[in-house]
Amino acid sequence: MSTLTAVGHRGDPYRVRENTLSSIRSAFARGADAVEIDVRLTRDGVAVLLHDDTLQRLWGHDVRLADVTAPQLKELTGGGVPTLREALTAAGAGRLMLDLPGATYESVRTVVGEVRACGARERTYYCAGPKTMLAVRAADPGAEIALTWTTLSPPRRVLIDAVAPRWLNYRFGLVSRELTDALHRDGLLVSAWTADTRRAMKGLLAAGVDSITTNRVDVLTAVRAGLGR
Repeated sequence: MSTLTAVGHRGDPYRVRENTLSSIRSAFARGADAVEIDVRLTRDGVAVLLHDDTLQRLWGHDVRLADVTAPQLKELTGGGVPTLREALTAAGAGRLMLDLPGATYESVRTVVGEVRACGARERTYYCAGPKTMLAVRAADPGAEIALTWTTLSPPRRVLIDAVAPRWLNYRFGLVSRELTDALHRDGLLVSAWTADTRRAMKGLLAAGVDSITTNRVDVLTAVRAGLGR
């Protein structure tokens, strides 16, 4: 029986504000094997952690991230939004899954370049849809990729060959034993997001997934331990 990878979704967001250094550290402290973070660029091209395209939901400022520089962002958030470089340092030896919402070819190259400059390629992998993952593959032919897929219709072989993912990354409600068995036969690992109830977690384990992303990583690690995964 394979070992399940437990991934903290944006850190440990039920306890600590998402996509912050404290949230990353909390997730690892509670048993995460990896932490998923969202990476975008400021106006001056600095890679930082933020899921939304504005600061409104988390930081109370109706300002687009793309319209502020890194120094302005630090002032607006009291230094609460970390840079990717800071996040890679905070993770230590832990693995980070980088989601790249709203990415462009240029922003992908910046993010991949930062990972390389930090010497973090071996503990970093990427997730997003086909267009973004094709850009990651072009920027780093050796990158580990989790191709996010949102339909039960399988990716075309030409796309799989071009992206060369290690994982297919599905919304948890789409996953079944039939799906995971088929993908495993094709040599792919299966990750699922975002499962927060014990019932959903146990169902995914029964379906044979290799990784689960959750907002409740401590619950997932307890479920995993109870089932010997």
